Amino acid sequence: MLDDSGFGSPARRRGSGNVFTHAIMAVLGAALAAGLLLAFYGPASGGSLPGIGAVPAPGSSPAPLTGSRQAIVTKVKPGVVIINTTLQYNREAAAGTGMVLNADGLVLTNNHVIENSTKITATVPSAGRTYRARVVGYDKTGDIALLKLQNASGLAPVPIGNSSPVRTGTTVVAMGNAEGRGAITAKPGHVTGLGQTITASDNGGSTTSETLHGMIQTNAHIVPGDSGGPLASAAGVIGMDTAGNNPGFQQAPTGFAIPINTALSVARQIAAGHASSTITIGYPPFMGIFMGSGSTRSPQAQAREQGQGASSSGSAPACYTSNADLTVPPVIAPVRSGALIDGTICGSPAASAGMTGGAVITAVNGQPVGSPVGLASILSRFHPGDTISVTWVSPSGHRTTSRLHLAAGPPQ
Repeated sequence: MLDDSGFGSPARRRGSGNVFTHAIMAVLGAALAAGLLLAFYGPASGGSLPGIGAVPAPGSSPAPLTGSRQAIVTKVKPGVVIINTTLQYNREAAAGTGMVLNADGLVLTNNHVIENSTKITATVPSAGRTYRARVVGYDKTGDIALLKLQNASGLAPVPIGNSSPVRTGTTVVAMGNAEGRGAITAKPGHVTGLGQTITASDNGGSTTSETLHGMIQTNAHIVPGDSGGPLASAAGVIGMDTAGNNPGFQQAPTGFAIPINTALSVARQIAAGHASSTITIGYPPFMGIFMGSGSTRSPQAQAREQGQGASSSGSAPACYTSNADLTVPPVIAPVRSGALIDGTICGSPAASAGMTGGAVITAVNGQPVGSPVGLASILSRFHPGDTISVTWVSPSGHRTTSRLHLAAGPPQ
């Protein structure tokens, strides 16, 4: 999803009450409360699926880590990477963390670290190298993603522990790219809760959130930039840093991590190529349009929902290179239901077919489209390379059916 916070300094993920925030740093810039649906770009490509054997099993560390917290950091830190992403179409850059799972550069991180990214790089401080990263797959509902660093070899994996025997009071260290500063830092703490259910969201105007279950709670101070980093104990990595609060006066730090057993189970499914209703393998298909994300059927109502702070007067460009100047379409196709296009991305399949802002998509392969969320649901059944038939109505009322060849878009 894109948000409309406007350009600014790196934003802290904040939370209040029982809603916590993802620990990822971002610089945001957008103009309209619209979503980018399967954007157009050239992701890092090539390479086959790593296979289930490439993902280590829980407790596979050769021996338990012993000694002080510093000893834990010394053992785990070489396998921690700094992840930087570019979100070209909403003018956003973000920073997070990842964990090396094998010597060939298989990396585990949060899905929200790579969501909507058009370029992903990973810096391995211990090796002094930066790699382009390819998305192997991701689980949006579980907030887990698996990356492959291109042309990587000889990397040091993190020691993998087992989250099943973890108990409250266990001494832990949370590590990550704190505040997006480009260096791995460590924060000490203890496990303060198990099996927690939380709602996590991003700040900067985003209205989206997700509910995560079975989380490890800690008083180690997990901050923006730590997402995807390790929560480690003397047994090795027991969790993946995911969310936290912004502690204020008389409020203690509260962080949450996905149990490593849960994360590895999903990673093994991804590595084996087992797609499901929640797991996406590789990159999703794309049309190249900006649109809303709701279930409202009326295109006119969709425009009103997305029009906060945007001008609907004057003429709109034929296509856009980002949503920085995206506005509510001044003229909307005269239909009662469908998915309103706010704008198309220059050079995309949708733009090449002649679609513009104000057009409304009414059917895909003959199946009626009743809303933006309905269109997204239909398109999720296809893959990059598929050809689909799209029926759409122009702002002037002309109905057209076009054949679109879907390309690859950023992870959703």
